Order: sequence, then structure tokens, then C-alpha cells
Amino acid sequence: MKKTILITGASSGIGKETTLYFAKNNWNVIATMISIDLAEDLATTANVFCYELDVTSSDSITKAKDKILNNHKTINVVLNNAGLGYRSFVELSEDNKIDNIVNVNWLGAVKVCRAFIPVFREQNFGQFITISSIAGLVNLPLGSFYHSTKQAVESFSECMAYELLDFNISVSTVQFGNAPTSFQLNVTKCNATEIDSYNKLMDKVTAILHKKTKKNTNLTPIITKTLFNIAENPKKKFKRYTIGFDANFMSFIRRLLGYKLFNSLIRKSVLGHF
Repeated sequence: MKKTILITGASSGIGKETTLYFAKNNWNVIATMISIDLAEDLATTANVFCYELDVTSSDSITKAKDKILNNHKTINVVLNNAGLGYRSFVELSEDNKIDNIVNVNWLGAVKVCRAFIPVFREQNFGQFITISSIAGLVNLPLGSFYHSTKQAVESFSECMAYELLDFNISVSTVQFGNAPTSFQLNVTKCNATEIDSYNKLMDKVTAILHKKTKKNTNLTPIITKTLFNIAENPKKKFKRYTIGFDANFMSFIRRLLGYKLFNSLIRKSVLGHF
């Protein structure tokens, strides 16, 4: 019997690439997205079943869940992939953009897990994989909102894993750096300001991130393959996976140097301050 994975935010980026990889490797993929109009070629791809699901809406999640369970008897994995970026100075941040990133990146994962825990309990098996980021481990300039949502995802997942030990439900998070997808291009940024220091820092950080993204040409297939291996081999205890050179290097350096020295390194390399 084919295994089945549900993927949120499946219409583009890592979500779409992962959908195609799992489908190619003989899994049924429940590809969910905020609007079914975004399905495009996925709608006609073998082993892929597209559903509209807005992770910020409990009502949308419930409706999608009912439709999905009517068509699929079991679900082996739920992959919380939906996410977005917001690059802004705290002083210039906007309520609606803060609410949006929190609702998608953190509460979206919370609400999807909450909806499908009963399904996994009844099956007595299941796996939650949540896409985090190296941003959930280290803190960089202009990342106040994105980083904090990813750290919240890490804490939430680890706490939830304890609750689900008795039900054969695996929980894991996956951290990686900037993959060459449309993500960075779609990041919401605050507007230019009269504060020259802010403008210079925004330009510098944006340039660094785009440069890193262009260098990681082979990262996307590594991510999709690793996600597939995680899904095929669920762990009973909570596990945090780190993928790619950037994420593993940053994780290693952060542990090696400790907070103070790592903080100094970021100040020097990005801000030009000791």
C-alpha cells in the first residue's frame, strides 16, 4: 500500500519540489495550498491530490481535513511547510505584517498539528515534520520576526513530542539555509526610510542573503531527499535535522564559540562593529 503525506504550502518552492519528489517515489501526496487556483501542473501530476487549505484559518483546516479524510483512509505524514518571510526593523514594523508571519509560520503549524493529532491517535501511528530554519537556531540582523517564529516552531514541536510518545506519533523539525527558490524574492521588507543607517543595513543584509541563495545551487534536491528519508524512517523520540553546509556550519560555529563570541562574529561580519 502506498504511503500518504500531506504537505502545506505545496504550490511553490520547497513545498512543490517535495511534492514532486514524493509523488515520483510512489507516495500519495495531499498537496494543500491557500488557493486551489495555484495548483497548476500539480493537479495533473500522478499520485498528487490537491486541496485548498489556509493554515491561518481553523475553519479552512477543518473543511480541508473532512474532504481529505473522505478520500484518504490513512495519512502517514503531515509536513508543515507553509511559511513566509518578513525583513524589517522593529521600529518600522507593521501590525498586519507581524500578524501575518506569526499566523502562517507558527500558528499555522500549531493549528494543522492540532487538527491531525486525533487522526494519528486513532491510527496509532503518524509523523509530524515541520520546516524550521537555521533561523530557528541562530539570530541574525533584521530577523526579529522570522527568526522568532522559527524558534517558536522549534519549541512547540519539542514540547508536543512529549505529549505524543504514547501514541506512536513521531515529531521532528528540519533546519536549512537559503535554498534557491522564490522564497527570498517574495520576502516582505519594510520600506526605505530617512534613517540612513537602517537603509544601509537593509541593503547589506539583503545582498548577503541573495548571494548565499545563489551559491546553494544543489541544496533543494538535498532537502527533498532528506525529507523523504525522514518520512520513510520516523524516529520515536523528537529529532532536529540540519541540512546543508550553511546550516551545519552555523550550528557548529554557534556551539563552538558560545553566545558572546558568536554575537561578536555577526556584529563584525555583517555590521562592521566589534
